[in-house]
Amino acid sequence: MDLIMRAVMQGASEAIGATVAEPSVVGRSPRSVVLRCSLDDERRSAIVKVFSDGPEGRRSFTAEAAGLSLGLAGPALLGVDTAASLVVMEDLGPAPSLADALEAPDASAAAWGLRGWAGELGRMAAASVERRGEFDALWKQYDKGVAYWGDEPWIERNGRELLEVLEASGITVPVGLAAELHAMATAGEREYRGFTPGDPCPYNALITPSGVRLIDFELSGYQSVFLGAAYCRSPFPSCWCVYRMPDHVAAGAEREFRAEVVRAYPELAEDAAWEAGMRWAIAVWTVDATAYWLRRVGAVDGPLQPHQSMGPTRRQVLRYRWERAEDLLAEGDFPAVREMADVLLRKVGRAWEVPPLPTYPAFAQESGSLAGPSAGYRRDAPVPRS
Repeated sequence: MDLIMRAVMQGASEAIGATVAEPSVVGRSPRSVVLRCSLDDERRSAIVKVFSDGPEGRRSFTAEAAGLSLGLAGPALLGVDTAASLVVMEDLGPAPSLADALEAPDASAAAWGLRGWAGELGRMAAASVERRGEFDALWKQYDKGVAYWGDEPWIERNGRELLEVLEASGITVPVGLAAELHAMATAGEREYRGFTPGDPCPYNALITPSGVRLIDFELSGYQSVFLGAAYCRSPFPSCWCVYRMPDHVAAGAEREFRAEVVRAYPELAEDAAWEAGMRWAIAVWTVDATAYWLRRVGAVDGPLQPHQSMGPTRRQVLRYRWERAEDLLAEGDFPAVREMADVLLRKVGRAWEVPPLPTYPAFAQESGSLAGPSAGYRRDAPVPRS
C-alpha cells in the first residue's frame, strides 16, 4: 500500500472511529475514487470515497457530504474528513443496478425497478421541501470554496449556446425561439423545488433486498421536481444508458414519482399544473441535449458512452430527443422549441444513416421493429458533460 493510500485509510479510520483497511477500487471518475474497505471486525465493509483537489472534485465532495448528511436517501453516512475531501458511507453490497435490470430480459423485474427508482426519487424530493435551510447549512459546513452548482444559471447558458450552435450549423432559428428560451430560464426552475441526488441515472440506483437505493450524491441539491419527473417521460436525459421505453412503462414510473411529490405539493395533483411543468422540463432537456451534442456529433458518429464500441450512438440519442420533443410538446407553451426539433429532424436527423434508437432489452419483446440487441454498455461512469 503506497503512502497516499495509507493516509486515506488513516483519515477514514479517524473519521468513523474504527479501523478501515484492505481497500479495493470499485469505481473512479475525474472527480473521485470509490473504495470498498473492510472494517475492524472484518465481517463488515464500508465505502470510502476520495475526491480530487480540482474545482469539480471539491464541489462534488461538498455535495456528497451535505447530501448524505440530510439522511433522506442513499447509503448511511458514517464519517467525513473535510480536510482530506473524504467521505465514508454504508456499503450497500454488490447489488445489481437498475441499468442491469433494463439490460436483462425480464420485463416485470425492470418495470418494478423503474417504479421503485421513481418512487424513491419522488419520496426524497417531497420529504426535503421543508429542509432547504438545513441543506444550505450543511453546504457551508463542508464548503471547499467552490460555489453551489444550483446557483449556476445553466438553463440560461444552454439557451445562449443553443442559438450559437444553430447558427453555426446553418439552421434558421424559428421565430419566437429566443423569447421561449428566455422564459424557460426565468420561470419554472424556481417553483416546486425538491432535493435530488443530481445524477439519478440507472447505474446510480441499486436494487437491494430492501428496495431500490440511490447512490452518487456528487451533484446533489435542489431543483424543480419536474426536471426529475422528465427522466420518466423522456428517459434519462442526462445519462448515457438511453434507449426507448414503452409508453405504459414510462407512465407507470411517472405515476410513482408524482404520487410522492403531491404529498408536498398538493396542487400538482391537478393535471393542468402537472402537464405544464412537464412540458417545461421536456423543453429544458431538449435544449440541453441539442446545445451540448449537436456540435459534437461530428462527421463520424460514435457511441454515447465514450469507453464502449457498442450501445446507442450520439446521433441515435439526439435524434430520439427531437422525436420526443415533437410528440411531447405538441400542445402550447413551447411551439418554437417544437418547431426547432422538427426542423432538426428534417434537415439533420433524417439524413443520418443510423437505425432508430433501440428499445431497452428488457422490453424488446413488446416493441416489435424498434427492438434491438443487448447493448453491452459499461455501468461505471456517465458521459462527461463538461
